[in-house]
Amino acid sequence: MNMEKTPKEQLEAIKGYLKQVNVVEGKSVEHIRQQMEEAVTQLPKLPNIVIEPVQMGDLSGEWVSTNEDHTEYDDEVGFESNQQVILYFHGGGFTSGSCNYYRDLAARISKSSGIKVLVLEYRLAPEHPYPAANEDCLFAYRWLQANGHSADHIVLGGDSVGASLVLMTLLSLRDHGEALPAGAFLISPHSDLVNLDGESYESRAELDPTGSLNGNQAILTHYLGSYSGPIPELLSPLRMDLGGLPELLIQVGDHEVLLSDATRLAERATAAGVQVSLEVWENMWSVFHFLAYMLPEAEQAISNIGQFVGARLKIEI
Repeated sequence: MNMEKTPKEQLEAIKGYLKQVNVVEGKSVEHIRQQMEEAVTQLPKLPNIVIEPVQMGDLSGEWVSTNEDHTEYDDEVGFESNQQVILYFHGGGFTSGSCNYYRDLAARISKSSGIKVLVLEYRLAPEHPYPAANEDCLFAYRWLQANGHSADHIVLGGDSVGASLVLMTLLSLRDHGEALPAGAFLISPHSDLVNLDGESYESRAELDPTGSLNGNQAILTHYLGSYSGPIPELLSPLRMDLGGLPELLIQVGDHEVLLSDATRLAERATAAGVQVSLEVWENMWSVFHFLAYMLPEAEQAISNIGQFVGARLKIEI
C-alpha cells in the first residue's frame, strides 16, 4: 500500500502544525520573540548566503545576497553606490521579527531578482510604539538615497505589517513630495490596521492557520501603546487616496484572513490609476513564502517577485 501523502494531505498537515505553533494567547512579547528565533534555526537555509551588517545612524540592518548577485561587494567601500537595491520591511506584528529570522527569505528574493536586499531592523513595540517603525522605514529609504542609491534604483518590499509599512512609507513620501521608488511588492498586506472589516475575517477564519481577527486587533493595540491622540489616518492606507503610487505587486493566500485587505487594496489602487498585479494563491496562508524550501507554490511566488523587481529596475533575470 502506498502510504505517501497526497499534495492536499501534505498541505493540511502543514496547516495543522502551523495552527499549533502560532498560538500566541497568554505569551509575552519576549516569549514570542524567543520562539521565533528558535524556530528559524530549524528551517533549511539557502546555501551561499552573503551577509553584510550595516549601520544607518542609530538603526541597523543587513545586506543580504547570494553568490548569484549581479552586484559586487568591496571590503573597502561596501556595495557600489547607485546600484539597484530592494529595501525590505519585515513582518511580526510590530513586536517581533529580525534580520536573522528573515535572512533566508531575503536571500531567496535576492537570488530570484539578482540584486541585494537591505533588511531593516526597525524599532519594535511595545518598547517603541507608533510612530517609531514608520519613522525608521522613512529614515532607511532616505539613507539609501543619501548614500548614492537613486529612487528609481530602489524597490520596496515587505510582508504582513512590513507590507503595511511599505504602503505607509509610499504614502508619506508622496505627501511630502519626495521621489518615489521604482515599485513595491506586498506579501499578505494589512491594508487597514484599524477597521478590520474585510469579509475574509469571517469567510477564512477556519481556513487560516496563522491569522485571526483577534490577533490582528492586538497588532494595533501593541503598536499604538500609550499613544493617546486620534488614530492616524496613515494606519488605514486602504481608506486613503492611493493615487500617484508606483507599480505594485500584491501576493496573498486564498486561505488567509487578510485576503480582503489585499483584494480591496488592489481594486482601490487600480481605480486610483496605479498599475497593480494581484496574485491570489490557492490553498495558501499568510507569508507562505517562508516554506520555499519545500513548497513549490512558495518558490514560484518568490520567482514572480524576482521577475517583478527585475522589470521595475530593468534588470535581465
